[in-house]
Amino acid sequence: MVWTMGAQPPASVPPPAAPSGAPAGPPLQAPVAPPVQMPEEYTPTARDLPVIGRTDTLIDHPSVLPAQEAAPAADGLGPLYVVGDVHGYYDELRAALEAEGLIDADGTWAAGNARLWFLGDFTDRGPDGIGVIDLVMQLSAEAAAAGGYCKALMGNHELLLLGAKRFGDTPVQSGAGTASFQAAWLLNGGQKTDMDRLEDHHLQWMARLDAVMEEDGHLLVHSDTTAYLEYGDSIEAVNDTVHDVLTRSDADEVWDLFRKFTKRFAFRDEAGAQAVRELLDAYGGNRIVHGHSPIPYLLGEVGAEDGEGEGAAVAGPHVYADGLAIAMDGGVTMAGKLLVCQLPLAG
Repeated sequence: MVWTMGAQPPASVPPPAAPSGAPAGPPLQAPVAPPVQMPEEYTPTARDLPVIGRTDTLIDHPSVLPAQEAAPAADGLGPLYVVGDVHGYYDELRAALEAEGLIDADGTWAAGNARLWFLGDFTDRGPDGIGVIDLVMQLSAEAAAAGGYCKALMGNHELLLLGAKRFGDTPVQSGAGTASFQAAWLLNGGQKTDMDRLEDHHLQWMARLDAVMEEDGHLLVHSDTTAYLEYGDSIEAVNDTVHDVLTRSDADEVWDLFRKFTKRFAFRDEAGAQAVRELLDAYGGNRIVHGHSPIPYLLGEVGAEDGEGEGAAVAGPHVYADGLAIAMDGGVTMAGKLLVCQLPLAG
């Protein structure tokens, strides 16, 4: 379901059984019982997710990754880096990029012909989403001038912010009841300061972002879902379809796109590897790299919200689904870690 303005979420919601579901509710302190089916229309963007207590196919540090070769880089291009969900944490992003040598102390591109991909979700929850977008746009220009590039994918929170700006409280069709982009955006961490600073060039930039891309044998997506398959049988087809939806600017159609891109956990559990292979077979690549679902929850670890407490124990990317999927959302919104990593991961 989708919560509307004035409605309060329940004290707790059981976790989903299907890989595409996801719950909302307060943070849980221990692994939960076997999941229960959630309504199909539920959009799992709320900040609190269930703890998934699993011990199989969990590889929580790159040093123990299964060996896997990456495709060679194109001529003249440097190393490939990816960035997980940022969610408005501008200072943390600056620090992580500088630690990898991608920017200097002034926030200027310093990586020459390197390639940098952001996996989406630049705004909401954190204090400076517009600052994050401005930095990514700046680095895109500077990297191109240096012979490299900095690019970004469409996350579900980009769709959410676009929808809140375009459609506001306009009711949209939802099998779970009345919904609106404005209500969903506020419920899921929308920041008034971001909306106040949002300008036309930010909106145009977000609306042109691609949803899927392949680099050096890595299939890059934002969400750990197979819903991309509903939008095309090739990378070009998916990206064209997403752009067409946003160009038509029909509230219900954009809401359906947002809802599908909020699905998660498709690569988890016994059927996870097969779900990954379906996407790889359709779009190419040897591994999927995604954000969206925080690693602390995939690992069954709980971190404090908003930087309080000891935080979530995230050492690096999480590799799972028989080594075919790499999760990059380090849980910065729950005092985890904003991940910036070079691909391929060391094996």
